[in-house]
Amino acid sequence: MTKLSVNINKIATLRNARGGNVPDLLKVATDIQKFGAQGITIHPRPDERHIRYQDARDLKSIVYTEYNIEGNPQHNFIDLVLECKPTQVTLVPDAIGAITSSAGWDTIKFQDYLTEVISEFQRNGIRTSIFVDPIHEMIEGAKKTGTNRIELYTESFAHQYSLGNEKGIEPYKKAAILANELGLGINAGHDLSLDNIKFFKENIPDLLEVSIGHALISEALYLGLDNVVNMYLNKLK
Repeated sequence: MTKLSVNINKIATLRNARGGNVPDLLKVATDIQKFGAQGITIHPRPDERHIRYQDARDLKSIVYTEYNIEGNPQHNFIDLVLECKPTQVTLVPDAIGAITSSAGWDTIKFQDYLTEVISEFQRNGIRTSIFVDPIHEMIEGAKKTGTNRIELYTESFAHQYSLGNEKGIEPYKKAAILANELGLGINAGHDLSLDNIKFFKENIPDLLEVSIGHALISEALYLGLDNVVNMYLNKLK
């Protein structure tokens, strides 16, 4: 079964909009795990507009499943990850001020930098994953960095699927086959939802983990968080 890691950034956004501690991020993370999710993902950004660095520290004692911290490996982020020692760190090439992730790494251009950062995380017992587009050269470049996994950036698939174009999965299938041949674990995330997750899962060989936040939290507004988490789990079997 593919693991479900729930990104709780949107819970932090809602909390920060009013100030105070409602909703309680730590309680939500605890409940999501209780409902059956196999991981919690956060993506702190330098401006702390949703997840705060202190949240990352506080969650360390709360997350008893897999703890995944995503972000651009700038100095403060690297220090935070080394302090928190999550299960996994996912490296994402976000520009400062970006609303959301919009592209994978150029693993050829940034190969030396990624290799250095990945080595440091792995020396500290942290599994590494690199956010990549489904492009063979980028996956081959990821392999050369020494990363444990890649995370396929699925925005293009989700958009094509919403238009009724199921062939949008093809680049991802080919990318997954290559990653498997290279010995890279496969994660995926971005714009995956209840509408498209089953089709994606069925077509990607050896998909280890999906990270879903915006869609899942939005769907939970109508269907309830416990219910939605379990709807995803059923589709990922």
